[in-house]
Order: sequence, then structure tokens, then C-alpha cells
Amino acid sequence: MTEVEGVPITSPDKVFFPQRGETKLDLARYYAAVAEPLMRTMRDRPLLMERYPEGAGGKSFFQKRVPKSPPDWLRTTTVSTPNGTTAEALVAADIRHVLWAVNLGCLGFHVWPVRAGAPDVADELRVDLDPSPGIGFPEVREAALLTRDLLAELGITSYVKTTGSRGLHVYAALEPLWDSYQVRAAAVALARELERRHPEQLTAQWWKEERGARVFVDYNQNAPHKTVFGAWCARPASERRCRRRSPGPNCPQWTPMR
Repeated sequence: MTEVEGVPITSPDKVFFPQRGETKLDLARYYAAVAEPLMRTMRDRPLLMERYPEGAGGKSFFQKRVPKSPPDWLRTTTVSTPNGTTAEALVAADIRHVLWAVNLGCLGFHVWPVRAGAPDVADELRVDLDPSPGIGFPEVREAALLTRDLLAELGITSYVKTTGSRGLHVYAALEPLWDSYQVRAAAVALARELERRHPEQLTAQWWKEERGARVFVDYNQNAPHKTVFGAWCARPASERRCRRRSPGPNCPQWTPMR
């Protein structure tokens, strides 16, 4: 049986990216190759799996609960849902856990801002910079730099990653002292201050018709139960190519943003 990092990969030759010809084994090897930066961003966090059993061109679904009868070594944690129920979610304990999910047809992972064992404490601030129609990447890049500068004024170090679409995410590590409601409130205050300082470029307005031709500083990614697509994770893009979202820990000086 084919294995990657000791994890069995069934149907390794199954094509997952039809137009490129890449297989499930190629995807598993990709995740193994980026294990170090990948785990640096998601270690010990609960994961929401985005599964494509027939590959990137097929149907997909989200799976919060780990399937029945997982291997004995698999680590899970209890997470809550908006409707008040709970689920046993996969934990990114090590790269084997990621590869186990890849073998189930998981292309990418949506990551909680909490750690396993401390589900009520958010230790990451997440700002999603979402461009309005007609706004290009240079404007989004400038928005990220303005966000970075304001956080730096507050003594907070941040890093950036692409979203796989048109926007950027700015992250900041937090001391594990606050819950998601408190972190979201801080994100709202940050967004409003950015809009106050740069009203022609940035907006904190929730309704799209009120945003105009500006970059929306989306603070709601910090709300309870919210997950964000992980750095270094693969995702399909209209079956044409697999997008990889690279994170800022590899560019602490934000040099790619210049």
C-alpha cells in the first residue's frame, strides 16, 4: 500500500486535478512537502474539512465531524456549532492528521482561531480585506499595509496571506486571554479606526451598497464558530489550477507586499 509519512493513501493514482493531471498522491506529497510552514499556522487547531471525493472537478461538501471509526491515533476535539450542537472535529496535531483527511478527499482546511482544549479562547485576530467590484490588487495591497501599520502602532505584530481569490488576510497572534466575542469587538474597533483614517480607501460598512469603491475591512471573521481557509492549503479554481495560499510567517518584513 502506498504511504506518505506513514499514512496509507488509497487510490493514489486517482486524478484530483483533471486539467493538470495531478493525483491524490500528488496532493498528499504536496502537503508533506509544506508540513513545516503548514503546521506552524494550524497546529493544535480544530479543522473543518472541505472534501472533494471525486477530485477538484466534482461535488464537494464541508465536514465538521470526524467520520465514525477513525484510527486510534487520530486526535479530535469538541467544537460547538451556531445551532447549539457539538461535534468532534479533527485536530491538526501533526502532518499525519492532515494526510489522513487528504486520503478522504479533503483538498483544503478551514481553521478555527482557537486551540484544541481551549475552545472558548481565541488566540488569533483575523482581518479579511475584501475588495469591492472595480477595486484591483494594488488597492488591496495598500489596505493590508495600512492595517499592518495601525496594528504596529498598537504594539501588535501581524502577518499577511493571500485568500486564493481577490483579497488578503491580515493575522495577528494574541495572548490566550479573550473569547471570540471580545476579539470580534476589537476587530470592529480596528476596522472603524481604519475607515476613519482612510475614508476614501477603506470601509467598515457591513451592507455592500454602502461600501462604494473601497476595500471592506471584514471584522466578522472573528465571530464565534467562524473558520478561515488555511494558509498553504490547496483549493480548486474552476478546475483550471490549484491555488495555494501562502502565509506571512515566511515574509516577516512584509517584503512581498512592496
